[in-house]
Amino acid sequence: MEKQYDYLIVGAGIYGATFACMAHRQGKRCLVIDKRNHLGGNIYCENIEGINVHKYGAHIFHTSNKKVWDFVNSIVEFNRYTNSPIANYKGKQYNLPFNMNTFYQMWGVLTPAEAQAKIEEQRQEALAKMKADGVTEPRNLEEQAQLLIGKDIYEILIKGYTEKQWGRKCSELPAFIIKRLPVRFVHDNNYFNDRFQGIPIGGFNKLIDGLLEGVDIRLNSDFFDDRKHWEQIADRILYTGKLDEYYGYRFGKLEYRTVRFEEEVLDMPNFQGNAVMNFTDADVPYTRIIEHKHFEMFGDDVYKCPKTVISREYSSEWKDGMEPYYSVNDEKNMSLYQQYRTLADQDANLILGGHLAEYKYYDMAPIVEKVMGLFE
Repeated sequence: MEKQYDYLIVGAGIYGATFACMAHRQGKRCLVIDKRNHLGGNIYCENIEGINVHKYGAHIFHTSNKKVWDFVNSIVEFNRYTNSPIANYKGKQYNLPFNMNTFYQMWGVLTPAEAQAKIEEQRQEALAKMKADGVTEPRNLEEQAQLLIGKDIYEILIKGYTEKQWGRKCSELPAFIIKRLPVRFVHDNNYFNDRFQGIPIGGFNKLIDGLLEGVDIRLNSDFFDDRKHWEQIADRILYTGKLDEYYGYRFGKLEYRTVRFEEEVLDMPNFQGNAVMNFTDADVPYTRIIEHKHFEMFGDDVYKCPKTVISREYSSEWKDGMEPYYSVNDEKNMSLYQQYRTLADQDANLILGGHLAEYKYYDMAPIVEKVMGLFE
């Protein structure tokens, strides 16, 4: 019996939507299902008071690949948003990533040579401390960070934020989490080094809607509620959910970090003057505040909208029923994931894609680039 579809795509996030778009353009019959009541996965935006609110955390599209940039802009035009986060430590503000503005705010230094000398002095102090302990390689994130950037920046801008993010002391986290830190000896607050960055004009829903134009969609449809039915209607499955769930957790459950969002509508046009404010003090329970209007409103336009929407983000361990956000890529979890991956690789009709199915952190542009590559 001929199957109704060439592809069943489980999950309507950026991976599933891009895959559906590419397959549809090649004449393939696709059905996209999602257990949520909306498209877009974690890049979904809800319009509140005329502001596109990133419901599952801030997303900024950035890439140096012109082909990828041209492709997404062929779906919807992107704006000129530049990601320039601010760090707030005990009421003082510092520019991110670490650049000459940060070093002036931290030490009052005025030249790159002065900043380099200060960082090198503190790096040598960290190295001497490690040598006194009889080690030459950093044993944990704390030692790695101080070896890269010194004690002051580590303690003020890295330590508290990282410990809130991971729920563990930096001295207990593996060194590889911080392999390098962006350090610039120029006055440049642009967080990304990529050639292109921005937000779709009208929000990310416009991108997803454009990608899925002409594709069959079923929302409020959980693959696992009627698995036998879904498996019978398509030749192949693209699965973007949790891989351990796909195999019934037969080897055990993978671990994640999750984020809780505390959203607030404020009766003012401008709360913090910036889209992203990191709170690096351990005494502040949330990791950052997102003020959503700054992703799409610039200059005087900010004041044309009399209200603003903010989201405070609280990081915690994932438990059943919570949204899984960040994979815990330690030795134990990667070994467990590999067991599931070995099973999946034996199934010629199964394609895995996205941060859950591949158990890795993904930015949006590399996902689009990867899917484009599958169809070229």
